[in-house]
Amino acid sequence: MLFKDQIVPERLPRHVAVIMDGNGRWATSRGLERQAGHIEGAKTVRRITEASVEAGIRYLTLYAFSIENWNRPQDEVNALMSLLVKSLREETGLLMQHGIRLRVIGDTDSLSPDVRRELEETLRLTEANTRMDMILALSYGARWELVRAAKRMAQAVREGQLAADDITEARFGDFLCTAGIPDPDLLIRTSGELRISNFLLWQIAYSELYFTPVLWPDFTKEMFFEAIVNYQQRQRRFGKTASQVAGEGEGTAR
Repeated sequence: MLFKDQIVPERLPRHVAVIMDGNGRWATSRGLERQAGHIEGAKTVRRITEASVEAGIRYLTLYAFSIENWNRPQDEVNALMSLLVKSLREETGLLMQHGIRLRVIGDTDSLSPDVRRELEETLRLTEANTRMDMILALSYGARWELVRAAKRMAQAVREGQLAADDITEARFGDFLCTAGIPDPDLLIRTSGELRISNFLLWQIAYSELYFTPVLWPDFTKEMFFEAIVNYQQRQRRFGKTASQVAGEGEGTAR
């Protein structure tokens, strides 16, 4: 039986986040330039976006470009930015077709003017879509986000808009890039690396983690569905005992 057919709609993760890793290694293992891997990786983005819609995922966050990625060779950075612009132009139709709203988190001020223009146009065109939110993490780093949130809160306190005693976990979340977006239930990382790489550190505190050795360009829809099935076989306890959760009737992950 296909993994897609094993998915239980009532226990879907509402929000899936993905660290899309392995494009460069995919290319070099084939004797190709690293840019070829990023081009193939863009095809996988389309594939997994469609899979998310098919499965009924409400929020999909993709780690597209980290703050640390700016340290890569300039020609690779330029190629990635060019590919991003090209993809935004080409995939807007897909987003509209499936009712997907594009959202962006990260230090977008550091992006080039042409990238920002394409982003703003796609954000505008898709803002009324409600079937799924796709969140692109661009020039994003979780430590950057946390420092930014702390500065914004300090400013609010200084201006009398916020009392220090009113700062709670929920209030802190209002100052993050993901304000208004539920935390990921499931985090997927491809390529076999077993680390988080400065991604959504606050938001994934209770996420289920799924690591696969498959490189991102080779990651298929069925592999994505397999990750969801794996998630649904887990029990999310949030500090409670298994018997407590069972007594509440929550059963496996949801």
